[in-house]
Amino acid sequence: MRGALFLGVLLAGCTSQSVFGPPTQSECPPESLLTYENFGKPFMEEYCTKCHSSELRGAARMGAPTFHDFDTVFGIRAVADHVDETTGSGPAATNLGMPPEGPYPVLTERRQLSEWIACGAPSVEDTAEH
Repeated sequence: MRGALFLGVLLAGCTSQSVFGPPTQSECPPESLLTYENFGKPFMEEYCTKCHSSELRGAARMGAPTFHDFDTVFGIRAVADHVDETTGSGPAATNLGMPPEGPYPVLTERRQLSEWIACGAPSVEDTAEH
C-alpha cells in the first residue's frame, strides 16, 4: 500500500494530486506536419520544462518525477503515454492534469499534442529519413 501511494505521488509531478486521465485515443492523420521543432519543443518550453527538465535537480523540479524530462525529444518519447494521459486531448478524453498552474495550453494545443504523440513525436530528422 505504501509503495502504491509513493508511486502515485511520484508520478503526479509538480502536484500531490493524481493527474492521470485516460488515453486520448488520438490517431496520426497522414497529413500531419507536426514535428518536435515546429510544435513539440515550443509546447514543452511554454508549459512543461519549468518542472520537467534534465537541467533541474531536487526541489527545483517542483515534484516532477526523475526521468520525466521534456527538454529533448528522446525524453518526451520515453514517457509519451504519460504526457498524453496528463495533458493531451483527443476523441476519447481531454486531460487537464498538467500543467498544475498557468500558463495553460488551449484545447487546440492539447489536441495537437496528442496528434504529435500519436504520430510518434516525430522530429525533422525523422521526417527527412522517409
